[in-house]
Amino acid sequence: MSHSANDQLYLCLDQGGHSSRALVFNARGRQLYEARQPLLPEHSADGRIEYPADTLADSLRACVSDILRQSRAQHSRLTAVALATQRSNIVCWDRHTGAALSPIISWQDRRHARWLQQFEAQAERIHQLSGLYLSPHYGASKLRWCLDNLPAVKQAQREGRLMLGPMAAWLVCQLTREGEARADPVNASRTQLWSLPRHDWDTELLDLFDIPRELLPPCVPNLTTYGQLAGADFDLPLNLVSGDQSAALYAYGPLREDTVYVNLGTGAFVSRVTGTEPTYDARLLTSLVLQDPRQATYVLEGTVNGAGAALDWLGEQHGRELAPAQLATWLQTGHDRLPLFLNGVSGLAAPYWRADFVSQFIGEGDIAQQAVAVLESIVFLLQANLERMQQTLAPGRRLQVTGGLSRLDGLCQRLADLGGIPVYRPGECEATARGSAFLLAGQPDDWPEPRKGREFSPTRNASLRERYLSWRDAMNQALGTRDE
Repeated sequence: MSHSANDQLYLCLDQGGHSSRALVFNARGRQLYEARQPLLPEHSADGRIEYPADTLADSLRACVSDILRQSRAQHSRLTAVALATQRSNIVCWDRHTGAALSPIISWQDRRHARWLQQFEAQAERIHQLSGLYLSPHYGASKLRWCLDNLPAVKQAQREGRLMLGPMAAWLVCQLTREGEARADPVNASRTQLWSLPRHDWDTELLDLFDIPRELLPPCVPNLTTYGQLAGADFDLPLNLVSGDQSAALYAYGPLREDTVYVNLGTGAFVSRVTGTEPTYDARLLTSLVLQDPRQATYVLEGTVNGAGAALDWLGEQHGRELAPAQLATWLQTGHDRLPLFLNGVSGLAAPYWRADFVSQFIGEGDIAQQAVAVLESIVFLLQANLERMQQTLAPGRRLQVTGGLSRLDGLCQRLADLGGIPVYRPGECEATARGSAFLLAGQPDDWPEPRKGREFSPTRNASLRERYLSWRDAMNQALGTRDE
């Protein structure tokens, strides 16, 4: 039985830092079903951050099973599946059986940072080829660490059965009947081994990091058929694989070049669309966000590693969890004085790039004041990225926020006040799965918002501006740099 496009439903899998989720949307972007499995990375004392691979894959399978049960009456309308994942997570596996041979190493993990320092002289060339700043957050150094340190990986390489690469490629193998691993360009590009100009693994980068090409899965476009979903008793094609931040950009329809997109989750990511040709800036990332069989779309991107991760860190320092309602109240409270927070949680990313930066408070404060200082540090880092972007691109006309932390009114207002442009928060802040649904639906021009959002207009906030300037001076002093 065939259905019109308006009857079609889309199953979107979202593998994030704290959970795996499966959501079903209709062709108008309305969410109908959701399944969720909590998932937390394992942290070790030496800064390693990883997930047991089978636990992560099982969490997605459990979501698929739950969502198929919930939507049983609608199975004939389910048309396609999307998978969006954390972009820089990597894993090694057996190419014959699909069995994982390493943990999934998180994008936040910096275990091979010291090893990576030997390539500083080639950093500009690496950036030109990959679009990425030389950083242990991307996959190359983690993959090299696995090859050098894990006995199961070494043995599999000797026996010709090793495959390694983006976590998403392994999940394609795990979640489809065919079990054929293939790498999408968004996740492949975050390994720092992928050529932005050529859209394939880069021979020069592979040689530099000593990663044999034959160990990596083949690259295909984001929008293509990866196989049929395992666990369904009917044909349901996996037609999109992408990264969480890339999919999130599309949550509310076609991309606009006058809009600054900010997604606030475990990390915070700020993106400006540059069109079908890559644009470069020495301190920012050039990221591909979508490749279909016809063309590719690029953004200039800044990253803040310590967003939700910084609040988790603060909670651990005080031995308590920081509830969103509490954070919202603290942001609205008129504090007499606030400390400044130099935020290097999970490593200092754009536009400063210092993997080993030690986070610190300047000034005293109780937990409420420290929490506000951490939240303001996220705003300040985003502002530093915006100012850097304006050296290359015209200023944006509005800023659109999504992600869990965007629910904090006080955070959105500070972004508007400091940036001097309106901040728009859609009615639904969870963007990754909805963006995936938009892409599966064929990128329709009419993609209505389920609920009207809220706009935060900039106001004059002299004290915030003063704190930002003081924070920027303190950052430059700590880094031994000065403003350009």
